[in-house]
Amino acid sequence: MKQLGILVLFIISLIALNCTPCHAQRNYNVLFIIADDLTTTALSCYENQSSHTPHIDRLATEGVRFTRGYSQFPVCGPSRASLLFGYYPHATKAFGYTSGRERVGTGRKSLPQLFKESGYYTARVSKIFHMGIPRDIEKGTDGKDDPASWTETFNSQAAEWQASGEAELVQNNPDGLIERKGGNVMTIVKADDDDLAHADGKTAEKASELIRRHKHEPFFLAVGFVRPHVPFVAPKGYFAPYPYEQIVLPPRVVNDWGDIPAPGINYVNSVNAQMSEEQEQKAIAGYYAAVAFMDAQVGKVLRTLRDEGLEENTIVVFTSDHGFHLGEHRFWMKVSLKEESVRVPLVIKVPGKAPAVCNSLVELLDLYPTVAELAGLKPSPHIQGKSLVNVLDSPKQEVRPYAFSVSKKGNTFSFLVRSHKWAFIQYGEDGSKGLELFDMEYDEKQFNNLAHNPHYQPVVDRFRQVVAEKLKEIRTNDLSINYKTTDR
Repeated sequence: MKQLGILVLFIISLIALNCTPCHAQRNYNVLFIIADDLTTTALSCYENQSSHTPHIDRLATEGVRFTRGYSQFPVCGPSRASLLFGYYPHATKAFGYTSGRERVGTGRKSLPQLFKESGYYTARVSKIFHMGIPRDIEKGTDGKDDPASWTETFNSQAAEWQASGEAELVQNNPDGLIERKGGNVMTIVKADDDDLAHADGKTAEKASELIRRHKHEPFFLAVGFVRPHVPFVAPKGYFAPYPYEQIVLPPRVVNDWGDIPAPGINYVNSVNAQMSEEQEQKAIAGYYAAVAFMDAQVGKVLRTLRDEGLEENTIVVFTSDHGFHLGEHRFWMKVSLKEESVRVPLVIKVPGKAPAVCNSLVELLDLYPTVAELAGLKPSPHIQGKSLVNVLDSPKQEVRPYAFSVSKKGNTFSFLVRSHKWAFIQYGEDGSKGLELFDMEYDEKQFNNLAHNPHYQPVVDRFRQVVAEKLKEIRTNDLSINYKTTDR
């Protein structure tokens, strides 16, 4: 009888051992941090040693840092709809300022919704789905949010371009007569107030509060920082390390625009924005200061996670919705499919996994299946990204042969196919609006368009075929066709 009892205990122990890892995996917390308009060229953990981002840098040394991560659309709304619902823009048809839910329908789950319906507390702090910056921050409104995704939501209202302090408009202000202006323009404000007077300071405080409040239950906490999106607003101390007089502008090539098709000329550039070289220097300095401010707020949230003893049970993701031009090709802001606009920082830190650097081509679309798998959840088989879980253990693996991104100017769509060696951009679905081809091994700044050089015609033909095949693949899961299909 005694031996039988020992045997029963032994079996129970085995069952417990076998179940424990699965249970722990299912209950990983997720801290999802996304910045707005953050280019890799402004982070010291990537290639810019002139900027100072110690908190993001530290996270990058603790997790897996992806050097070739790409947004699927270099505009806030379509990018966020794509990564949060797990579909390419030509499947969601979310090309504008939208959450994406309008096209996806009620049957498809967003990434946070998957966690919510699996028993997690899910919260949004500030901008996760699309918000108009600065308007929704000024008003404290939800923007194009998706209520089905969240247990709770919190907005971070702030004065933005109207914050007290020294201000200067550096765009469409050739005479320097306008001190500040609202909207999607480059107004710089060296604010008098401290961090907590501004949106990202409030976001960090609320996120930290939620971590402390919900540390005893599984949570998916999405933290959206609005900087460095214009206006470039930060407490004035963050500007001190970046005197504009010391800013070196990007290199310029005579007749740089001569081989760029008309749809590829950025909608904001130094010419149509009437920016002097001094204003360009001030814009870059203002952007760096906004990045430094955002980085400090990231540090506060990560410090709370450490202080509460949650690092060993929390997946941390840090990324941006797309990049940002800082005068390259005399381009500013986003929308273009050039490297600075479409490439994004991406760090994934998972408890128990070794820090690493991964040079594989990956897409923001890959975050949905990756985070779900890490937490032991099953996403819809219809989503279009690829899980990066195996890469976290073996960072030298290749995830995909190329990354695919889309943009739109007027009625013209443009398409990027980015391989390790080549960046191919096609304007118009049939290429009739223009083509670009860059050898990224020898021309990483993309000055020499090889698309019309007969020697490279086979490369161009191959990539045009890739675009056609990719669009066909995406559209087999066009959500307007499969509208009644659910993920349940």
